[in-house]
Amino acid sequence: MSMRKPYPSDVTDEQWELVGPVIAAWKARHPSVSGHQGKYAMREIVNAILHQNRTGCQWEFLPHDMPPPGPVKYYFYLWRDEGTDQDIHDLLRWQLREKRKRLADPSLVVLDTRSVHAAVGVPATTTGRDAAKRVPGRKRCLAVDVLGLVIHCVVLPASAHDNTAGIALLDGVAEQCDTVTKALVDQGFKNKVVEHGQNHGIDVEIVERNPDDRGFVPQVKRWIAEQTNGILMFCRRLVRDYEHRPASSRSRVLWAMTSVMSRRLTGTTLTSWKTA
Repeated sequence: MSMRKPYPSDVTDEQWELVGPVIAAWKARHPSVSGHQGKYAMREIVNAILHQNRTGCQWEFLPHDMPPPGPVKYYFYLWRDEGTDQDIHDLLRWQLREKRKRLADPSLVVLDTRSVHAAVGVPATTTGRDAAKRVPGRKRCLAVDVLGLVIHCVVLPASAHDNTAGIALLDGVAEQCDTVTKALVDQGFKNKVVEHGQNHGIDVEIVERNPDDRGFVPQVKRWIAEQTNGILMFCRRLVRDYEHRPASSRSRVLWAMTSVMSRRLTGTTLTSWKTA
C-alpha cells in the first residue's frame, strides 16, 4: 500500500487478504519475460478499478495519486477476458454464503432485468430501446440467490425480450451451479423460459402480482433481486451504461459485488453518495 491518503473505496488490509491471494496466483501464472514485477502494486490497480466503479469517473479523470489510466485499463480488460474478475467474485460469494451458514452454491435463484440508459458514444449495435419502459440503452439481467448475491449476470440490448434474458440466465446458472432446482421470475418472463428451465432441471415459477395491490408491493423472495439492483446503483459507473462492450458492463457488476461482499465479510461499511 502506498503512503497516499486512502479513498473510501480502497480495500482495507482485511479485504485485501481475501482478494490478494487470487491476484497473486494470477500474477504467478503470468511472469514477465524480463523478470520485471511491474511498476504498480496490484492492490493499487484494484483500488483504482473500485474507485472508478464507485465514483463513475472517466478513465482520464482517475486521481493523480493512483496508477495512470493505461495500466488500470490493461488489467481491467485482461482480468475481464481471462475471467479473473469472475474468480474473485465467486470465491467471495462462496465464503459469504458459508459465513451465513449456507451451502456454497444455492438451490434457488431469482431472475430479474433492469434497463439502463446508455451513454453517448456507446455503439448502437450493442444497444436498443426497451419499449415497455421507454429506456434506450442496455438490459442488465441478474440471477441472484436469497442473500441477493449475484450467481450470473448477462448484459443485452434493452430491446431484448425478457425471454431472451431468462434463457441466457438459466444457461449461465446451470453451467455454474448444478445445485439450482428452482427459479422465481416476474410476469415479464413467459412460458418459453419455464420450458427452457425444464431442460436444465430447474423449476421456473412465474410469481404473479396480486391484482388488488396498489403501488409498489414487494413480492415474497422476489424482492431480493430488486434490492441487489438498488445496491448496484450506489456505484455511479452502473447508474448509466458507459461501456463500449457488454462484457465490460458485466465486469463492472462483478467488481461492484466484490466490493460489497468483501465489506460484508470483514464487517466494514462505505458511506453512500446519497447521504450527507
